[in-house]
Amino acid sequence: MNLETTLLLGSIIVPALGSLLFFYGFPKDGEALKKLGYIIFGFPCFAGIVLFLKFDSADGYCFEFLYDRMGLQELGITFHLGLNGVSSPLFAMAGIVGFGAGIAAIHSGADRLPLYLALLSLMLSGLMGLFASVDIFFYYLFHEFALIPTFIMIGLWGGRDRRSISLEITIYLTLGALISLGGLVALNVMVDAPKFDFPHLSAAISQTSLLDSSAYKIFGLLLFGFGILVALFPFHTWAARGYDAAPTSVSMLHAGVLKKFGLYGLIQIAVPLLPQAAECWSPWLMWLALGNILLVGMVAVAQTSFKSMISYGSVMHMGYCFLGIGACSALGAGSAIMLMCAHGLSVALMFLLASFVHKRTNTFEMSEMGGLAVQTPLLACFCIAATLATIGLPGFGNFWGEFGIFLSLGESQDHLWFLVIAALGIILSAVFGLRAVARVFFGRQSDELNEQTKRKPITDLTKVEILPASLILGSLLLIGLWPLSISPRIDREIHGKYSQLDTQNSLAK
Repeated sequence: MNLETTLLLGSIIVPALGSLLFFYGFPKDGEALKKLGYIIFGFPCFAGIVLFLKFDSADGYCFEFLYDRMGLQELGITFHLGLNGVSSPLFAMAGIVGFGAGIAAIHSGADRLPLYLALLSLMLSGLMGLFASVDIFFYYLFHEFALIPTFIMIGLWGGRDRRSISLEITIYLTLGALISLGGLVALNVMVDAPKFDFPHLSAAISQTSLLDSSAYKIFGLLLFGFGILVALFPFHTWAARGYDAAPTSVSMLHAGVLKKFGLYGLIQIAVPLLPQAAECWSPWLMWLALGNILLVGMVAVAQTSFKSMISYGSVMHMGYCFLGIGACSALGAGSAIMLMCAHGLSVALMFLLASFVHKRTNTFEMSEMGGLAVQTPLLACFCIAATLATIGLPGFGNFWGEFGIFLSLGESQDHLWFLVIAALGIILSAVFGLRAVARVFFGRQSDELNEQTKRKPITDLTKVEILPASLILGSLLLIGLWPLSISPRIDREIHGKYSQLDTQNSLAK
């Protein structure tokens, strides 16, 4: 095993072993616990960045690890890891967000901190394994590993109504996971692939003629199963409530990383393997995506809580990713992946900064803040930059994702109205984002905050807080200022998968 494969495998094993150490209360000393936490959460970040830089943009998978002695060969299941042009940037993004979430957790002062860190590191292990999996069974299994700690952590450390919200999320996401699993199993049974992984399934489908009705039904299962997991309208109600109630680190990992599971499945499996069915479902998907952008966007405008606004804004921006997928083109899918990476970073940064604001004001209500920029200029700068990234300002990674999605919609006359309506979402994003910044950091300081500052002065960001925020913001700026850092590998992989759809679109023109 070479260094790269060791890093890939270690990014999954290290947080899993760390979870066991934390769970059994080792180490007991507080400082030693924090140092171990930095190692556990830092290793996947280091591995993700190194493997991202070493990726050679070759066709297929790099850094592969295969273990086929699990007794599941008859079912076509093997423990197969690797990174391709789509999973490589998402894998790196997961490591970076995981490190930021880990630092936030280590210094959160949460009750039963070892258990908190144990569940969070188990969640991170599942996330890294999700994007590293070539085998579809383990792709799904790692998602469940990451999902179960989410339910528990919201129920134990969540905010108001955490028990009912945890139950609601459990019902929604379990249902979505089961529906998507049904679609994956049905697809594998229909084509009878020798192995239940991405390459063999793709090769088997290219040699099999599925009936249109079967392909239509299977794509529907995958669309609605994955759609529920990504908060596709109208199955979105669990997401914002869940993020609002969840501890900061859970919100960062779930909204930033885990929610990309469904989009990743649609881009890697559903659309390229079932292109005709994707074309049939495309109008339905795009209308539902507009529900995310416009209806959820207007709900975000109405929020008075800073964290609630971020939560609904996150759900809203998933609509743009669905529009890129619904365009059924290489440009749309590639742009959706770029937006997935950028959105994962920007929304995680927003939740992190919101926790810093709450730590200083003891509230998320924007009406009880105001004037913070005078006392916390560095925090204000980070929040302004993160907000502008979320809106899609040039210079940040979100811009290239949204811009590419708009271009993909403009390629077809049938999609022009979707383009016009979706563009209104930019206005909504600017309204709720910039208004929030104005309320929190500028204008007159509220009476409640005045009383609090008399008792305890508000200080700016500490070095421990600057580190994760700078890492995430720097990654956003890297994608925004140098999109070629990730676009060639995405394009190479996507154009190979979407060649049939692009040919169909060219003939239709």
